[in-house]
Amino acid sequence: MSNSIHSERRSFLSRLNKGVASFAALSGVAMAQQKATGGTVRFEPARHEKDDWLDQIPGKHRIVFDCPTPDALGDAIAFTGNFIRTNKNDYGLEANELAIVIIMRHRGTPFGFSDAMWAKYGRPLAERSHTEDPHSKLAPKVNMYNSTVYGEALPSRAGTLESLAKQGVQFGICGVSSRGYAGVVAEAVHGNADEIFKELTSNIVTNARIVPAGIVAMSRAQERGYTLVCA
Repeated sequence: MSNSIHSERRSFLSRLNKGVASFAALSGVAMAQQKATGGTVRFEPARHEKDDWLDQIPGKHRIVFDCPTPDALGDAIAFTGNFIRTNKNDYGLEANELAIVIIMRHRGTPFGFSDAMWAKYGRPLAERSHTEDPHSKLAPKVNMYNSTVYGEALPSRAGTLESLAKQGVQFGICGVSSRGYAGVVAEAVHGNADEIFKELTSNIVTNARIVPAGIVAMSRAQERGYTLVCA
């Protein structure tokens, strides 16, 4: 074998060894940096007990609707009906096999309150949420999304929160926004904001709960495997 061939082989092996050494060195640096910064290969969100209700809803599929406006809530009610029907008709799944959550926040918040609260505080609730009764053009005296009298006049298409609740759908009502509404109502009726907040949050629709903040509930739901739908 000629000297030139030996020389080429030594050169190749030398380059290979240097490459292996460089890779090992870089890997060592990366591991050291990972240990130094406490980094992990995969992000795992922290879990908090007050969010565990999201895991306690039985279901083979999970979906969460973000409803920051009255119209968004109406759309979510209609879409939820479609979601339930399609899963039954095309996949053979019953409503109790689906984990469905609707989050009412911002201007959608007051529709988590009962008819009694709308009858009592309808005007300030309507003004704050920028809504009106599509029939009278005045402030609603009932929770419109829990009534069947509006039919196609609302984006919910005659669907109601109560009808969804009977099928296992759960609702989250923004606590931060609820306090804001309590303040607006208190100013309008010259009442105590803390007392009105307690009254509002004690009179909510079926299967609803007050969550610390709607935007936080949206984040937590996605971290727990819920598909986000912005209605």
